[in-house]
Amino acid sequence: MTPLQTLHDLLDHTSIWQRSITLPRGAPLTLPGITDRNLYRVDLGTLVSTLEVAGTEQCCRFGYAGDYVMSLDSYITNQPTAYGIYALRRCEVAVASFGALQDFLAQCAGRSQIWEEAKGGLILSFLEREIDLLTPSPEERYRRVLDRSPRLFQEVPAKYIANYLRMTPETLSRLKKEA
Repeated sequence: MTPLQTLHDLLDHTSIWQRSITLPRGAPLTLPGITDRNLYRVDLGTLVSTLEVAGTEQCCRFGYAGDYVMSLDSYITNQPTAYGIYALRRCEVAVASFGALQDFLAQCAGRSQIWEEAKGGLILSFLEREIDLLTPSPEERYRRVLDRSPRLFQEVPAKYIANYLRMTPETLSRLKKEA
């Protein structure tokens, strides 16, 4: 079992989830410039995390039903986030406050260890994403992401995938046909 699966087993059935939010398509979960240290569990729908780069929204990460999402930069620094998180389709999201999560983790040393291991896995996924971004070949970027995240291609509209892969929708369409 991976650290993230262990974390899910630990958190999914606890009382830290204080409320639920329903977001219509396109609605923000959080916006750039807001300090948001909550942990969110996506119960339904798909979210996209974006960053404005040179006046353009760049897709950075996606959250699917069953995933946890957060503004990691804000969570760590207690400062405003640079990222926005938006609903790609109608979403239902459970909310755990920073305080509730910290209290829960502090109740048992083993819980904190599971949380740290899961964060390590998240950091590794960020490093994989960095390799994607630095890979010059659109074909290789496409193949890397397809191999690592086939769910992306099942749940996310092509225009967002193309943006995520730093290519035009036409290039993505051509690559899909060649695959």
